[in-house]
Amino acid sequence: MSPSKLELLAEWLPEQPWYVGRGGAPQLTRVGGFRLDDPAGEVGIEFVIVADACGGERTAYCLPMTYRGKPIPSADAALIGTGEHGVLGARWIYDGWRDPVLLEQVKALVSGTVEPQHASQSDTVDPSVTVERRDPTSPIGDLSDAAIDVVRVLTPGEPVGDAIHVLAWVAAPWRGADGTDETGAVVVVSGSGFGSG
Repeated sequence: MSPSKLELLAEWLPEQPWYVGRGGAPQLTRVGGFRLDDPAGEVGIEFVIVADACGGERTAYCLPMTYRGKPIPSADAALIGTGEHGVLGARWIYDGWRDPVLLEQVKALVSGTVEPQHASQSDTVDPSVTVERRDPTSPIGDLSDAAIDVVRVLTPGEPVGDAIHVLAWVAAPWRGADGTDETGAVVVVSGSGFGSG
């Protein structure tokens, strides 16, 4: 991809209200991530995890991204940038959390009807990405009334939140500063939506 994903993200990240970097341009390294498959085969879906060393402080971010062969009408505000893929040609790259195709596949992941895919190996399930439940005995039911949120700034461990409201989360690993893996929530499900399935 030209420009690369990291080059596009380095331009886009500082404009986001949740970006915590200070003192210069982002210094990004990819440290993890996974993919989800679009059943229609039209949209690339990827959760990219990067570490930013801007200002001497290391911060990990989860950046859901979608890749499309044509722009989404009226979605300019969600556009990260455009690039040229060596095989697929022109690609429009979006903040995936504002792309309905990604959101539907995240619901399917939480519900257990799709599996996370390895970031760089085709047709390979990534078992390191898991769906965790606050109450493992409670089945996952209808998610139509649940709030599903991406965790942009990552911290290891379980998500912070009231146990009554945080019902489940998608946990994924990333490479920590010392080279060992850290694991934390990248998506959090709260509210209703459990116990009815």
